[in-house]
Amino acid sequence: MSEEIKIVKYNPQWAIDFVQEKCILSSLLGDQAIAIEHIGSTSIPGQEAKPIIDIFVGVSPFSELAYYKSILDSELYHYIQTDMSSRYLFYKYTDGVWTHNIHIIPYNVEFYNRNELILRDYLKEHPKLVQKYGELKRNSAKNFNVNLDEYTRSKTEFIQHVIDVARTKKGLPLQDVWTNELK
Repeated sequence: MSEEIKIVKYNPQWAIDFVQEKCILSSLLGDQAIAIEHIGSTSIPGQEAKPIIDIFVGVSPFSELAYYKSILDSELYHYIQTDMSSRYLFYKYTDGVWTHNIHIIPYNVEFYNRNELILRDYLKEHPKLVQKYGELKRNSAKNFNVNLDEYTRSKTEFIQHVIDVARTKKGLPLQDVWTNELK
C-alpha cells in the first residue's frame, strides 16, 4: 500500500462515515465489539489529515486472527500484517480508494488509556495544537511523499510530546508512543 501521502483539510463527512462504518462493524462483530472509537486525525474537528478513517474496535474476548479474518477479510475488509502487537489491522477500499483502517484490539480496563485515544481527546481540547500538527503533517507529506514509514517517524517527536503532557495531566505513567512500553 505505498501510495502518495495526501493531506487534506478537515471534512465533516468523516464523522458521518465513521458512524456508518461503526454500524457495519457492530453488525459483523456483534456483542464481542465492546467499544468502537473513531481515532486518528479524521476524528479531530479542524485537523488536516490523510483522508483515511481509523477505527479502534475493542473486543472481548480477544480471539485469534483466524476468527476475525473469517468475519472481516472479504470483499469489504482486507487483513494487513503489521508489527503492532495485540492488534489486528484490516483496511478497506471504497471505489478503489483506501478509506478505512480497522484496528481490532483487546477491550480491557486500559482501553481508554491507549495513546491514540488520549492524543485524540487532548487535541480536541487544544485547537492551537491542531493547527501546529496540521502544519507538521503538510511538511512531512511534502518531504516523504510516498514513504509512509518516514512520514510517520517525522511526526513522532510532536506526538510523543503531546501524549506525555496529556498522560501527565491524567496522572498516567508515560509510555513510548509506538511500543506502549513505560518510559
